[in-house]
Parts: sequence; structure tokens; C-alpha cells
Amino acid sequence: MQRLILIITAVTGLWHAGQPASAGKKGDSFALALQPVLTTHCYDCHGEGASKGGLDLEKLGNDLSDAATFAKWEQIFDRVDRGEMPPAKVTERPTPEEIALVRKTLGQALVTQHAHEKGTVLRRLNRREYENTMNDMFGTSLKLEDMLPEDGRSHEFDNIGHALGVSMQHMQMYLKAAGTVLDTAIAKFTDAPKPQKRVGRYTDDEKMDRYLGDNRLKLEDGSVVRFSPYGYPTGMIRTANTRGEGFYRVKVRGFAYQSETPITFSVGATTFKSGAEKPIFGYFSFPPGAPGKTHLVELTTFMGDGYMIQIEPYGISDPDLGRRRPKKIHAKEYKGPGLAIHSVEVEGPLVGEFPTRGHNLLMNGLKRVEVEPRNPNERNKSKYKPQFEIKSVNEKTDSEQALGRLANAAFRRPVGPHEVLPYVKLFEAERAKGEAFESALRTAATAVMSSPHFLFLREPAGALDDHALASRLSYFLTRTAPDAGLLSLARAGKLRANLHAQTERLLKDKRFARFITDFTEAWLNLREMDFTVPDRTLYPEFEPYLRFSMPRETEAFLRELIAGNHPAANIVKSNFAMINDRMAEHYGIAGVTGTQFRKVKLPANSWRGGFLSQGSVMKVSANGSATSPVIRGVYVMERILGITPTPPPPNIPGVEPDIRGASSLRELLEKHRDVASCASCHNQIDPLGFALESFDVTGLQRDRFRNRSKGGEKVKAVVRGRKVVYRLGPEVNSSGKFPDGSSYQDFRAYRDYLATHDDRLARAFAGKLLTFATGRELGFSDRAELDRIVADTAKNKHRLRDLLHRIIQSDIFLNK
Repeated sequence: MQRLILIITAVTGLWHAGQPASAGKKGDSFALALQPVLTTHCYDCHGEGASKGGLDLEKLGNDLSDAATFAKWEQIFDRVDRGEMPPAKVTERPTPEEIALVRKTLGQALVTQHAHEKGTVLRRLNRREYENTMNDMFGTSLKLEDMLPEDGRSHEFDNIGHALGVSMQHMQMYLKAAGTVLDTAIAKFTDAPKPQKRVGRYTDDEKMDRYLGDNRLKLEDGSVVRFSPYGYPTGMIRTANTRGEGFYRVKVRGFAYQSETPITFSVGATTFKSGAEKPIFGYFSFPPGAPGKTHLVELTTFMGDGYMIQIEPYGISDPDLGRRRPKKIHAKEYKGPGLAIHSVEVEGPLVGEFPTRGHNLLMNGLKRVEVEPRNPNERNKSKYKPQFEIKSVNEKTDSEQALGRLANAAFRRPVGPHEVLPYVKLFEAERAKGEAFESALRTAATAVMSSPHFLFLREPAGALDDHALASRLSYFLTRTAPDAGLLSLARAGKLRANLHAQTERLLKDKRFARFITDFTEAWLNLREMDFTVPDRTLYPEFEPYLRFSMPRETEAFLRELIAGNHPAANIVKSNFAMINDRMAEHYGIAGVTGTQFRKVKLPANSWRGGFLSQGSVMKVSANGSATSPVIRGVYVMERILGITPTPPPPNIPGVEPDIRGASSLRELLEKHRDVASCASCHNQIDPLGFALESFDVTGLQRDRFRNRSKGGEKVKAVVRGRKVVYRLGPEVNSSGKFPDGSSYQDFRAYRDYLATHDDRLARAFAGKLLTFATGRELGFSDRAELDRIVADTAKNKHRLRDLLHRIIQSDIFLNK
């Protein structure tokens, strides 16, 4: 604890350089210039005691440094700019000169204030960026994200500077995480540990015989066949287990038994630890085989300590294919298909490099030797753990070099001796207390990893220097610290000149997969995939393989949009989908076999194509039992069109669907729009959500709602070997009318309309990318640059790879 307090004291002493400057920009000259226009055209409704819509101009302040005041004036600007205010019914209209005055005077005031404020907030690494950075720097594979407090969010994103504070709890967890990384990275043995191999079989379980005959069948080669994913025991193989955390190579041998087609199965892991994650690593398929003629599936994956491989078949209890095995038939007599598993080999933890890059980063050049045990025979014992000490003839020089190397890597820029000095002094203080060299060095290294120079992206206001630009580009596209290539160009001052080539390089880097995952989780809210679970009675189609596939379809689609440089209209309408066999089954698309995702051309007039018809998007924009056009309308408005809706007025209750089917939510919304205070927003939101009523909470296309009402129509169907019990309620009405008067009859006409507005789609997508890249919400002063980005990419239909390059070359990206 004393050391913990010492480190915190040393670190917080350095935090003065990391605090953001206050934004105190004020000014009210714009209000004086606007006073004649406001008095003539606005005060009747918004002044002199009137406050229609909650706006009283006489009470509205002029201090634009106040966020609430700024937001009100920004809203005034937008309503006047779009011609929405004064309302059309007002006969006395502002003159063109008066409109121009508002645009120029108020617009410039808003630009000036926002331009001042946007460069003042420092951005901390969020939990995932921290985990990636630490693991990449030290060569570890630790789950550090869960050790840290949850990050704050601003709208969709959890990497926005003003939402990412640092508390004492953060500091304590950073210290603990850094200690864990150092413990893992620094070598504990003189030689690389050898991975262990364990081969497990279902027949290793002495109690297996009691389960044979009903759900399982033992073959002559030792393979065990499962004919159904249901029942006990599960597919866990106890002897195919892990001993220690790390990466493991897993080899599964088996075949499709009594089947003419491949059989799909999941490979996952389970544990007896309470509350622990039970991951699924992937879905695979075995072709037909026979005893002695097995097939092999191999994968490498990260697993915690004490996990056991679990294998579960998929799709072999589907009665539509004649695969339901009646329990009264003994397994030996059953002629249906089953999944035969011969054995599972688990090898690990695998050693990628020894010593780790983190060990070399800290220990290179130091004489670290093993301490001779008192009894030399101790080395022959299996549980022997050697002890090490560092011998130094010049501790000051050695510590300066070690901590200097670490600081240069951690701070992502060249570090001078004066910046390393506080950490060297901390090392010396620890030595003076009697701590060993290595222990003192670890304490100082922990302080380096808890410094604001590491935890924050230090970007100077104005144009970014090449090192800050390297960090921004790297954390945007690979979600980690800049690699040697970027840092080399930054040191030479040549990164800006090579920005296009470096962007292309990172787009092809395997770590770009992190961007795909992180961006879709934030932008499309896929992080909430498990926030609700679809009601099993209403939506029996939802099962683990579908849940596994849903977000991967969306990720594959975004990757293809960028890699294939597809036009922005594909965000809502495409003639292809990126699907595997499970998503194809869910969507009713024939001819797709295999668990891998691939590009599939869609038939003409398909309901699929684009993000809005994907199962993942439909799931996260609904709860577990019902859909809402309001929620989905807001989702499209914010995430696809880039428009933030006005919050509902206070004391106005929300609209909840009657899941008994007595009335549709659409009918309830029609009454809701009769309320004057609700109409203006719902007229914008509801048309964006009505068309999506064509899809249920799992993304299935539907013509009628499902419910549990006894008055509903019974359904004769079987899903996954079980009869459905839901009933059919009212018909779905997915028609609507946009505010501009355009109407649509179903989702297909709706997405056609959205696709024609590709300027809006491109602007919204560019805004989301820039928000994610810069770690700040875009604001008023960014509008002109966004306009230029959209104009520059319009000639080529806003193709998304081109758009990505354009935003990286933009003033918004290149400046704080």
C-alpha cells in the first residue's frame, strides 16, 4: 500500500501538464446585431412573456461558452436557415437581407466559439484502446478491458474526450493492470516454456456408458455420435482442458455420421467457474465420413485457465429435413444423421516469442541472472521457479536507459532526458528504501504506464505534428499505438506526405479487423447485442448460431463496402449480402452452404441488402418481445442520417406497444401525434421507423405481428424440432410518408428513397468516421469541411474507400 501511495503521488505530480485548458470564450455582440430581426419576427411567439416551444428569447443568454445556451442558438440558426422559422403560416416574412444577416452574424459567432472549444479537451485511451496498446507493446494477451471502470459515452461512441474522465478508481486499476502486464511479460524462466498437449475424448468420462443408447452412440474407433443438441450431457469434453491462460491450438477430429451432407457444429469452451464467460470460438462443418475416416478442424484461440472444450451440433434435429429422432428408438437403430467426434487435441499455452517484447523493452542491456538456489537439487523439481536479480555497476545509467526506452514506446514520441528524470528518481527512491533493482524498476515502469503522456493522446491545439498524427491514424484504423513504420515517418517529418500510402497499408493490416468490430459496435450499437434476449415463445428461431452470425454479417458487410469501394447508397441498399449458411437460412436465401461468410448476389427486389435489413441491426433496435417504429426511427435518424432528434418534452409519457395485439403501436402513435408538443418531432421520426416494422426483433421479414393472445390465429409450424406456440396478430402496415411529401408502401420503396439521398448518407457516414477518429463530437465549425468532403466525393458516388481517404486528408482529421 505504501508503494501504491508513492506511485500515485509521483504520477499525480505529473498530471498538471495533462489537464485541459478551460474554455472561457464569451461574446454577446452577435445578439445585439440580431436584435432588430428577432424583435420583428420572433418575439411574438418567443418573447414578451411568450415562450412557445420552450424558447423565450428575452431569457436566453448570450454566453456561447455555456453548452445549453450554445445549443439553443445553434437550433435557432438551423430553423432559420432551413426556412422553418418563422412558420409558413406567418405572413410577414424576413427579407433576404435579414436571413443573410442571421446566417452571417450568428453563424460566425457559433463557428468562432466551437473552433475555440474543440481544441481544449484531451482524450484518454478508452478501455479497449488501453488493452490493445498494452498487449501490443508488451507482447501479452491479457483481458485488461474488464479490469477497468466502464467508459463514458457521448451518443454512440465511447472514445470521446469529454466523456472520458480519470478518477482515483481509474488510477488504482491502471496501477493494478500495469503490474499484471509486467508480471506476465517479464520472463520467469531461463528457457521458453513448452506448450503442453492434451487429447480428450468423450469416452474418457467413466460415466459415459450410462448415456449411450438415447442421445449418443459409441462407434468402434472410439468416436461418439450425438444425434441432437438437446439433452444431457452437453458436448463438454472434460479432458480437453486448459492449464494456464493464453493461446491454444485446438484440433477437432470427427465426421458427419449417416449423412450425405456436411453437419455444422460449434467449438467453444466452458468452465465450472461461477459467472465466467463461456465463449464460442466459431462454427465449422464436417463432411460425411466413417469410423477410421475422420476429418480435421483446426483453430487457434485465446482461452483462460481451467476451461474445457465444448462441441455442439447444429441443425440435426430439424423435422423439416426428417431429422427428429424419436426417443423410443435406440441409437443403434436410428438411421438419421449425427455428429461423430473422435477426439479433441488442445495444445498450449503457445509461446509466440521468448522473451516477450515487453521483457526486452525493459531488460535489454541489463545483466539479469538467476539466483542460485540454496539446494541445487531444487532445479530438478517440477514446481521449481527460479529467482532472478539484476546486477548493475552503474544503476543510474542502467535505469535511465531502461526507463527511457519504455517511455519512448509508451508516449508514442521521442522523449527527452528531463521527461525520464521523475521516473528515475522514483526508481532511486525505491532503491533507497531497500527494494531490489528489478522491483524498483517495475515500480518506476508502472508509473510510466500510469502517466498522462501514456493514458492520453496529447494533441496540441491547431495542426497536429507528425507524431500526434501517427497516433491519431493508428488508433483510428488499428485501435492501438503507431507501429514502427508510422513512427519512422513521423521522426523524419514525412508522414503527411505519405498519408495516403500509410492509410492503404493500415487498411490491409490484420489489426484493421479491430476497427471493423469497434466501429460497428459503436456506430450501429452492436455492443448491445446481448442487452435483451428475444422471447423464446415469440421468436423460437433465435438460437446460438444465429446470435453468433448476426454481428459477423454486419462486420463482413462493412469490410466489403470499404474494400470494394462501394458507393454510399449501399449503406441502405445493395444488390449483395455478406452471409453464411445460417444467415441465408434466416433470410430465406437458397444456395448458400458452409459457415464462412461470403458475398452473395441477391435476387431482384429482395428485402435484403444494406445495413437496415440485417438481423443484428433489427435486434439492437428492438427489445426482446416487440418492435417500435419510434425507437427504430430514432436509430435511423441518428446513426444512418446523422441527425440528432430533439429530446421529448418533459412529462410526456412514452408510447408502449400492446403486445396482446389489441391495438398496433402505429395506431397509438397516430393519437400521440395529435398532441401538439409531440407532432413536430414524431412527424420526422415515425416515417423513418414505420417501414422497419417489416422486420421482427430477429430481423425476420414479416407480414403479421406475433403475440400470445388467445384470440390470435394459431400457427402450425415446427422450429428446431419444437412446435411453435405463438399466434398471429394484426397485419403489419409498413407504409409511410416522408416530411417532403414522398410516400412508400413497404420497406423496399423506403430504402430506395433513402438510397437516392446519397449526399445525406455520405455526410452522416463521414461524420461518424470523423467522430470516431478524432475522439470528439463534430460541431458547428466542422460543417463547412463536411460540406467540402461531400462535394469532393460526389462525382464518384461517394465511394466509401475514397471517402475514408478524404476524411483522413481533411482539416478536421489533421487538426485538433
